[in-house]
Amino acid sequence: MEISDAVTVLNSLAQPVRLQVFRLLVKAGKEGMCAGDLSRALGIPKNTLSFHLKELNHAELVDAEREGRSIIYRLRTERMRVLMQFLMEDCCQGRPDLCLPEPCAEDSCTPQECAS
Repeated sequence: MEISDAVTVLNSLAQPVRLQVFRLLVKAGKEGMCAGDLSRALGIPKNTLSFHLKELNHAELVDAEREGRSIIYRLRTERMRVLMQFLMEDCCQGRPDLCLPEPCAEDSCTPQECAS
């Protein structure tokens, strides 16, 4: 991934509605969601949603597929994987194990306890 591509993706997510759409599509998984369901879930008009979906599509974060009278939107998870890999490429001078939190000494602790 080039820096300009990363900026495009990050810029598309740097807006509250688009970030909410992205998160809903993450939860929807491979099944995706139709525009009407997204609109209702977010409480925004369809034409406003359409603008934001166009921006996410431009950043290649979502795919749109017509199914009957509906358009189903799905997250392009590979695009996010590439972005995350790009962002973490030089993490800790090539030692990503140094960037990870320490594992818990006790098997029974929660992730929140591990972080503290």
